[in-house]
Amino acid sequence: MNSKSLSNKPTPSTPSLVSTSWVRKLNFGTLAPLIALVVLVILSALASEHFLMPRNITNVLRQVSYTGIIALGMTFVIIAGGIDLSVGSMLALVGVLVIMLLNYLGDGWSAVFIAIAGAMVLGSIFGAINGLLTTKGKIASFVATLATMSIFRSLTLYVSDAGEMVSQNQHYPDVGTGYFLGLPVPVWVFLLLAIVGHILLKHTAFGRHVCAVGSNPKVAAYSAINVQRVYFMTFVILGFTVGVSAVMLSSRLNSVSPGDAGLFYELDAIAAVVIGGTALSGGKGTLWGTVVGAIILGIINNMLNLLGVSPYLQGTVKGLVILIAVLMQFKRSN
Repeated sequence: MNSKSLSNKPTPSTPSLVSTSWVRKLNFGTLAPLIALVVLVILSALASEHFLMPRNITNVLRQVSYTGIIALGMTFVIIAGGIDLSVGSMLALVGVLVIMLLNYLGDGWSAVFIAIAGAMVLGSIFGAINGLLTTKGKIASFVATLATMSIFRSLTLYVSDAGEMVSQNQHYPDVGTGYFLGLPVPVWVFLLLAIVGHILLKHTAFGRHVCAVGSNPKVAAYSAINVQRVYFMTFVILGFTVGVSAVMLSSRLNSVSPGDAGLFYELDAIAAVVIGGTALSGGKGTLWGTVVGAIILGIINNMLNLLGVSPYLQGTVKGLVILIAVLMQFKRSN
């Protein structure tokens, strides 16, 4: 009787081990970017009395939204095992073409809606070009998008005659400068796309296929996954988000500078993805981690400005943050 009761008695160490491993995985895999954000907010609030002012927070979120929207699409590409260096030049080209379309269509809200739809289509087409170069052309994504980065910027300067494009539509600025429930419209668009992207990545077959392709494309192919189609679609998604960001940025300024628009946006987008915990080697990542990574970058830029740090050193700080994030990923993987 005693031996039976002893044999049925649960092992006390098993729940403890499971609980410990779960907590460890939760802390380092999921909450690390969020913890870093909380610490950064506290340090920023202590460093500058102006940081927590509502106007400053609103400006930070608005600035974050432009590169953050692109970073959402970049997350899909990086999880699938690729990268896109052309997003900044692509944004400039889409922005210039949208302004030209607006001026051709004339005034009125109908022209604005057509232009917004056109930006999304154009961005998706340019993303599809990158996708075709990498899938059908068998060119490494780094090389293919490095080439299209130069092509898109060159075309932007050509179609605009290297001059600033200004919209003649009086309603277009309302898109980028408008507010809803106390927050700028671009911030709401950023959050909405993050929700949609999270559902697509975590709760659909396509999202599981993206992770599978990034983890091991050969195994994914053996599992009856169309690797090339999934990889191609991640570039289309990224192109779509670039089109949305082009609308948000150009409508806020009501103009596009072909030489400066989107400059170094690819660095900010990739940095947000990496800081958010997505592995550069592909296979895993989260959209909410990217959102947190984008906000962290925005706060760092804001604090450097508030503290009077030279703008020439801000790129150094950003590069160091990327290196630290990559090194932390490497240590976790080992």
